[in-house]
Amino acid sequence: MPQLPCVLLVDDDETTNYLNRLLLERLGVAARILVAPNGRQALDLLPEHCPEPGAPTCPVLILLDINMPVMNGFEFLEAYAQLPPARRGASVVLMLTTSLNPRDAERLRTLPVAGTIAKPLSKAKVAQLLHEHFGHPLPST
Repeated sequence: MPQLPCVLLVDDDETTNYLNRLLLERLGVAARILVAPNGRQALDLLPEHCPEPGAPTCPVLILLDINMPVMNGFEFLEAYAQLPPARRGASVVLMLTTSLNPRDAERLRTLPVAGTIAKPLSKAKVAQLLHEHFGHPLPST
C-alpha cells in the first residue's frame, strides 16, 4: 500500500500531536506529517502546501480537534469550506475529539467533515479510517 502523501494534525494539545505523529510515523501511514496547534495556523499552512490541485505536499487527510483556542474545529471547517478548491485539495477531514456532545454532532452535519473519531487515536482506528476513506489497509511494517 502506498503511503498517503501528507497528513495534517490540528490539535492544541502538544502531547496529543506528538503521540499521533509518532503513531502515524511508526505505522508508515504518510510521507509527510504537518502539525498545527489551532485552526488558524492550519489554514495558514494550506497556501504553502497546496499551491495547486493535486500537489503532493497538500494534506489528503486532516485530523482536527474541536476545542482549540484562536480558531476551533468548527471555525476551521467553516473557513475551509470557503477556500478555493486548490487550497482544499482532495482532503478527507475527520474530527478527532473527546467531545461526543449531540449538539456538536448536529453542527458537524452541516460542515465539510467526513466523520468523527474518538480520542485517543490507535492503530485499529487508523486502519479503519484508511480502509473506509482511502480503500487500503495499513502499510506492512
